[in-house]
Amino acid sequence: MEAWLPGVLAGRHVLEVACGTGYWTQFYAAAAAGVVALDGAVETLRIAAHRQPDAPVRWLQGDAYALPVADKAFDGAFAGFWWSHIPLGRIDAFLHGLHRTLKPGAQVVFIDNLFVPGSSTPIAEQDAEGNTWQLRPLADGSVHRVLKNFPSRDALLSAVEPHARISEYRAWQHFWALSYSLRT
Repeated sequence: MEAWLPGVLAGRHVLEVACGTGYWTQFYAAAAAGVVALDGAVETLRIAAHRQPDAPVRWLQGDAYALPVADKAFDGAFAGFWWSHIPLGRIDAFLHGLHRTLKPGAQVVFIDNLFVPGSSTPIAEQDAEGNTWQLRPLADGSVHRVLKNFPSRDALLSAVEPHARISEYRAWQHFWALSYSLRT
């Protein structure tokens, strides 16, 4: 995945949503024409900036559901391990907001987890809308309820096909990737 991603976003002005600590940014930023990496948490953005002090990236705090960037400013978008944290009822609104920031023909890439029985954290509950939740223990002994949806290939494709031409869907043992270009 680390080797595949730079080629998909090479030469593009990329908006990265939910960049976290910049783990994925480090693999493609050098190949991109420019990157604006957005996250809601100032703490993770500080870690990202220190992880990659020389990267050609503008780190920006913002809300993934109300992107604070100009319309049609980017010809690429990326989100790693974000899709699974979007409530099912907000996927269309998220995509609409993301696509608003993109030029026609922009390349979009999502990477996330597959659910692998025996390896993935078990699903602890499912709500009435079909969202699934995991319980994640931390080293300090606290346990946190985390939204973690594991979409099927068909669910992913049906969510983006009205807006896009699918470029590629890939599945590895524990992960999936979807790339598409925004319709012109």
